[in-house]
Amino acid sequence: MSGDARPLTADLDAAYASCRRIAAEHGRTYYVATTLLSPERRQAVHALYAFARMVDDIVDHADNPARVLDPRDGAPHSLAPTDLIAGRRAPARLAGTSAQPHAPVPSEPPQVVDVSPAQHLDLVEKHLRLALEHGDLDTTDPRRHQIITAAADTISRYDIAHTHIWTFLDAMRMDVPGTATHRTRYATMSELREYMRGSAAAIGLQLLPVLGTVVPVTEAEPAAAALGEAFQLTNFLRDVAEDLDRDRVYLPLDELTAFGVDEAHLRDCRRRGHTDAPLRRALAHLIAVNRDIYRQALPGIALLAPRVRPAITTAAVLYAEILDRIEAADYQVFTTRATVPHRRRILVAAKGFTTPSGHRWSLRFAGNGH
Repeated sequence: MSGDARPLTADLDAAYASCRRIAAEHGRTYYVATTLLSPERRQAVHALYAFARMVDDIVDHADNPARVLDPRDGAPHSLAPTDLIAGRRAPARLAGTSAQPHAPVPSEPPQVVDVSPAQHLDLVEKHLRLALEHGDLDTTDPRRHQIITAAADTISRYDIAHTHIWTFLDAMRMDVPGTATHRTRYATMSELREYMRGSAAAIGLQLLPVLGTVVPVTEAEPAAAALGEAFQLTNFLRDVAEDLDRDRVYLPLDELTAFGVDEAHLRDCRRRGHTDAPLRRALAHLIAVNRDIYRQALPGIALLAPRVRPAITTAAVLYAEILDRIEAADYQVFTTRATVPHRRRILVAAKGFTTPSGHRWSLRFAGNGH
C-alpha cells in the first residue's frame, strides 16, 4: 500500500494517539526526529516503535510483563494478564471492521493464570498474526489492543514484509530465560551482530517502506540494517550497567579480553562504580567500531525519499552524540547514563528543517575523527 492519508476511525485514531504518547515518553530521541516526518509517516513510526517497546518491556520486566507503557495511564503498574484469565475470552475486531460482542464477564472472580515472558511473547505474536490475517484481535488488555491495532494497520498500509516482524520477535526470545535460543553472552562481534540482525536491523527494514526510497527497497536495505545496528550498539555501550544488573553482557567478550577485561573485571568495576583504565580502553575501541558502523550506514540516507532524509539524519546525529557524551563523562558508564540534553535535541531537529538532504551532517560525522 502507498501509505497515503486516509480517514481513521475513532478507535484507530485513539490507538495511534496512544503509540504517539509511548514514543514521546520512552523514545525521546526518535520522537524528536519524527517531528520532521509527514503526519502519516510519523504515526506509522510511532506505531512500530510502540510495538517494539512493548515487546522489549516484556523481555526486560519479566516480573511485570503487562506493565503500562502509556504515560496517560500513570506510573507503571501491574495489569492482570487478561488474555489468560480462566473463563474469559473477548475477541474484538480491528477498528473499521464489523464488531463482535465481548464475551460475558464471568459471575465469579476470574482466576489469573501465571504467564511467563516467553508465553507473553507467544501471545503477542498470536495477536498480531490474527490482526494481520483475519482482522481479529483476541486480547482484552486495552493498551496492548491499541498498540497491536496501530502496528497491524501500519504493517498492512505500508506493505511491510511480515518476516521482518517475526525475525524481531525471534531475536527477543533470545533474551528470555527458558526459550531454546536464550543467551546472555556473546563471544564475538559476529555473534552479537547475528542477534542484532533481529533486534535492530529488522527494525530498520520495517521502517524502509514507511520512509520511502528513491531506489528499489532491496538496494536501500543494507544501509538501513546497518543504521539499526549502529543505534543498537550505542544502546549497549550506554546501558552496560543496566544490562549487567540483568545478568546480560551485550559487548563482545573477545573484544573486551583484548584489553584485559573479562566478566569478573566488568563486575568489579560495576561494584565499585568506576571505569578503570583497561575498561576505558575497551569502551573507546568499541565506540570506534560503533562509529564505523554509522559511517557505513549514513550514505544510505541519500537512498531515502528526500522528504524523510532530515528526520533520519537527525536521529543518526543525535544517537551518535550519545557516544560523545560517554567520552565526555570519561567512560563512567556505571555512574552516568549518557543522554543528549533536550535543548540539544531540539536544536538538531530545527537544523533538520534547514538542511533538507542531511548531506552536510553526513560528511561532518564521517570525518569528525572521534
